[in-house]
Amino acid sequence: MEAVRLEWAGGAPKLRAAADMAGQGLVTTVSSQAGTAMVVGWVGSFRDRVAGAHRLLDAFGRPGAGPHLPSGDYAAVLVYRDRILLMRDESARIPLFFRESDDRVRAASTSARRLGDGAELERRYFCRYLTGNMAQPHTELTPFTGVHRILGGEVVELSPTGQLRGRVPRRVSHSSGPLPPAAGGAHPGTAAKDLRRALENAVSRRMGTTTACHVSGGMDSTSVALLAARTLAGEGSRPGDLVLLSGRFGSGELAAERPYLDEALEEIRRHAPGARPVIVDAGDVADFDDFRHHAGDSDEPHAHAFRAPFWSRLHAAAAELGCDILMTGCGADPIADANPFHLHRLARTGRLRRLTRQARAWAQGSERGLRDIVHAYVMQPTLPLAAERIDMLVRRGTVLGGLGTFGRPPWLRSRFARAHGYREASIAETRFVFGRAPEQSLYDAANYLAAPDLLSWHRAREDGYFLSHPFLDQEVIALMRRLPAEATFCPGRPKAVLREAMADLLPSRIRDRAVKIPFNELYARGLRMHGDELIDLCRSARHPLVQEMFDVETLCRAVREARLGIGDSYSWDRVNSSLALVMWLEELVSAGS
Repeated sequence: MEAVRLEWAGGAPKLRAAADMAGQGLVTTVSSQAGTAMVVGWVGSFRDRVAGAHRLLDAFGRPGAGPHLPSGDYAAVLVYRDRILLMRDESARIPLFFRESDDRVRAASTSARRLGDGAELERRYFCRYLTGNMAQPHTELTPFTGVHRILGGEVVELSPTGQLRGRVPRRVSHSSGPLPPAAGGAHPGTAAKDLRRALENAVSRRMGTTTACHVSGGMDSTSVALLAARTLAGEGSRPGDLVLLSGRFGSGELAAERPYLDEALEEIRRHAPGARPVIVDAGDVADFDDFRHHAGDSDEPHAHAFRAPFWSRLHAAAAELGCDILMTGCGADPIADANPFHLHRLARTGRLRRLTRQARAWAQGSERGLRDIVHAYVMQPTLPLAAERIDMLVRRGTVLGGLGTFGRPPWLRSRFARAHGYREASIAETRFVFGRAPEQSLYDAANYLAAPDLLSWHRAREDGYFLSHPFLDQEVIALMRRLPAEATFCPGRPKAVLREAMADLLPSRIRDRAVKIPFNELYARGLRMHGDELIDLCRSARHPLVQEMFDVETLCRAVREARLGIGDSYSWDRVNSSLALVMWLEELVSAGS
């Protein structure tokens, strides 16, 4: 989807925005004597988008200025007299790309497909994409040769005629050296207060004119909605300023979430009586509904397209009510919980007695075996590819047996993988996910895993809003990076610091629940309903890259195994991303015919 485009006409830069998205407030354009800024999304505060765009334009107005990028969900193009800057915030929710040839940028856009129209496909990208569902948005490669992704927190500088002057990556001061302790040190009560303050700030920055909050009945989404309700109550909100958006399941295991949902809605409306509950009947939704459309129409292959039918139905309901932003609880699981890779830090610093004691406590609290805990959080981050090979040898006999996050899926042809760098891509991905300090890399990885926003981006023009995730706010992440394990780890009580932070607002029934029902039922139902159709689509694929890349019959066997419940979430993710790639390539054929 092209919201903004920069190109050159007669040697001069020409910047334009999609008129409908500008009219919806999704694109903000400001000018001053220094130059012009075009911002997709928002800088600083959602309600103060114009002022935020002006501050961004002024902050980078001096030649050589390199201030820290402000918070927000944005991609921006700044055009000055003597240079042009392309940039994205650290969370990287809004995409931005540029097409380069002969050291000169020919165009920049929020759409890789529009820039790559007619370009040769970049096979190395597909190897990187297939290493796992985090590999796509944090790497420079795109599906099109010559089209590059601007990374989160990166600033690209061009001359007024498009000459590439330099790329400045984000400042990663948190990733080198020891982190300073958070205020209050290891005291859990102080940590909870700090988290509450950070979450309140994150929610406040995201409040719109008509704000929607996704409410599922879980602690994470309920916490965000309660903080939004409190913010509006303090401002004297009007009826309809807050929309509480929920999916309802009348049968199956997900129907058991209804009592929690009802209690959450009741408590939120106690703080904001004018809040409008919107309950969307999702009982007939299944994963992979209309998969060809959801997977094929996006700018890039969308690994989570299988779940799009559920979210699309909720997004449409919020759009009908004129919501201008939708907040979720995504990201709380990895961000607000105790960091299990703290065990890896204990191992590499030689504190083995403490490691043994805490690993046992972790095993008891999570009802897992001690060996499983040590394997997952100490051994696997140390030798991830070797650990996956061992798992595949131990659980051989099926296509999905032992298939983890990084190893080559059996349906990816070994010749293609060798020719286009699959092993190198796997190594690069493990270094991103775990790094030298896995307890810190967790937060970078979580930003891309917890909230895949390609669906939100693809629907933004239609819906008139973007998704936003307070738990993935940089202030919240920075706080959780600094907190010591003693402040966050409570055996048998996941997300203990969040529970304490929200203790005065959350209903006890929601605050004390430890397990939430996952969406596995939608996945199983989708494969039962659409498995044969997915297999037929793979076998009838017309794009030559499908046969070059995949052993289609092995991929079809993997779909059948997933349909029978063989494998686990890691192996199913590999199937889902491969199916999405097949559908995306097929859409390229259809669009070109």
